[in-house]
Parts: sequence; C-alpha cells; structure tokens
Amino acid sequence: MGELTLKYLPSECLAFVTAPMVNQSDLPFRILARKYGATLTYTQMYLAENVVRDDGYRRAVLSDLESGTGESLARPVVVQLAGNDPGILVQAALMVQDHCDAIDLNLGCPQQRAMDGHYGGYLLGKRDWPLVESIVKALVAALSIPVHVKIRLCSPASVTPELAVRLARAGASVVTLHARHVAARRRRKGPAELHWVGEVKRELTKNGLGHVKVLSNGNVRTLGDCEANLRMTGADGVMVGEAILGNPRLFDAAANTHPRNISLEYLDLCRQHPGTAPLPTVKQHIKYFFSWDIKHSRSTYANVFFAALEECDSDDAIELLLNKVELISAWGSGDPLLNSQPDTTAPTSSAVSSPVSQVQNAR
Repeated sequence: MGELTLKYLPSECLAFVTAPMVNQSDLPFRILARKYGATLTYTQMYLAENVVRDDGYRRAVLSDLESGTGESLARPVVVQLAGNDPGILVQAALMVQDHCDAIDLNLGCPQQRAMDGHYGGYLLGKRDWPLVESIVKALVAALSIPVHVKIRLCSPASVTPELAVRLARAGASVVTLHARHVAARRRRKGPAELHWVGEVKRELTKNGLGHVKVLSNGNVRTLGDCEANLRMTGADGVMVGEAILGNPRLFDAAANTHPRNISLEYLDLCRQHPGTAPLPTVKQHIKYFFSWDIKHSRSTYANVFFAALEECDSDDAIELLLNKVELISAWGSGDPLLNSQPDTTAPTSSAVSSPVSQVQNAR
C-alpha cells in the first residue's frame, strides 16, 4: 500500500448507523434518523458505472447530496458504491466525495442484478479477493475522505475474518459485517451469525489492525438489541436497516414512536427538501412506519389505510389521509380508523401485505 495516508471518521460517528437501503435511504429519511439518535447515515447503493456514464442518474445522486447543504443533520453521510472496475469506482467516488464524508464499497448486495453484474456480495469468493483489494487501494489513493467496506459472510464463513484483514490492509478504515450469507437459500435462515463479527474484530486486532473499526449489522429490532449486539460482538458500532425503516426513532428511547406522528414529521422533511423523495418512496416509508407497529398492522382497519394510501397522488393527499386517522390509540380495538367523510380512501376490499417483510436490503 506504500505511503498512503489513511483517513478516518471520528469514532463517535460510528455508534448508531443506518444501513444503505434500496430506494429508502433518501435525504429526508436520513435526516429523520439523525434527529432521533443515528450518528451516521448511508445512502442507498449506487452503481458506479451509472454514476459515471448516465447523466440523469448522476444528477439524481448529486441532487440528493447537495440538497442537504446547510442542514446540519444531513452530515455525516457515507455514499455507498458498487461495481467491479477500480477505475470506474474511483471516477464515481471523485464525483461525489465533496458532498459526503466517506465512500463505502458494497461487497454484500445479494440481489440477482448483483449476480448478473458480478458486484456486491458476488465478489466475496477468494478468486475475487485480489480484485477487491485493488479497488480499495485505488479508492484510498485517489480520495481525500475515508474508505469503508461492507461485506457479508464468505463461503465458508470461517474465511470472513481473513478477508476483513486483507481489506483493512488495503486501506479500509471501517469494515461492516452483515452477518448473513449471500445465497438465497441461506440469506434469511435463522438469526444473523453475530459471533463472526467478534471474530473479525479479534482478527483485526491480532494482526495489528485494531485501529480499523468494525460495525455489526444484524438481529436488531430495538435499542436494547443494539446494546446486546455491541456487548456480544465487541464491535465499535451497530448498523441497523429493516428496524430503522419501521421506527426511525429506534435509537432514542424517550421518543414517541407513534407511526402517524413519524409519518407527518417525515412528510414535513420531504417538503423542506423537494425532489429528494419520489412519491412511491414516501408511500413505502409510511407503510413501513405503520406496519412495524404490530398492533396497527394487525388492525381490522390496517388494509383500509394501506389501500387508501396507495390511492394518494401527492404529499398533500397523504397528509390529509393521515389527519383523518382518529382514535388512534384504540386502533386495534375496533374503533373507526378513518372519518366517514369521502375523500382519498379506497375500497376496503384491497388487501395490502406488510411491507416490512418484503424489504430488500441491498447492502
């Protein structure tokens, strides 16, 4: 690696981190999470080749980042990039580095498109280790900000700590382990194997790389789970994905977590930063907020609400719908969910399944 000077984010930034999530890590949501205790947020995964070669794609990425200028809670933010060409990844990183605080290399995306494009989690095989090392080295040499990596378990899992050491030696200052496998048949089988996070931490320290920080990702639904995760793994911080989508206030034990209040607050942030969250993204966030609350998602009236939400054609229509929610504390007890006045509500026959169970966490 030569005489490269490594860059690091302050350790306090790494305590409570939001994960990169497909079409859900928009600026308003990142700000909302930061307001309620997240110390660092990640963008969704961006394909480096598209950032470099697709003008519209690049404008959208930069718009999301630049719209946070002047908003203290928009930073620190990490931009996650995916790809398998060191030169393209460096070009993409240089295009965004002035608007973020670190670049993260995605080595964990399990989706079919990642398999087809040979990036993300499909670079974890040993034959690709020299390639990913060269990518990290190239990024570290070219950038003025830190370089992070996010990985899943290798196959076999026992070689994962070895890969982490090689990535750290290449210059990564943070290694995040989502302690699940890439293969579809094993991806959701049982809880995340968090003991491997501890093994990664120990192996880094053993090899004189204790300065490289480790984030643990997996098995978190509550703040208590975060604390248990850190105790078990010895990690420097915890990264949360699915649970933070359902409850952006997860890191703040004292916050009111009512889904209607969260939804209205999120809508207000969308209006403060227009164009950063498309309407489908806004709707999906609100579905997550309501579905995460078990009482509400099991309510007789939940599907009525979700169907009405699908019919909304603007942020204003969504706000009107949210303001029609009444007797909210008794939602699950048979009280009416919606006022009787005709408006944006859809027929009650349209059933909508819980979106939280459908989240795709491409990280």
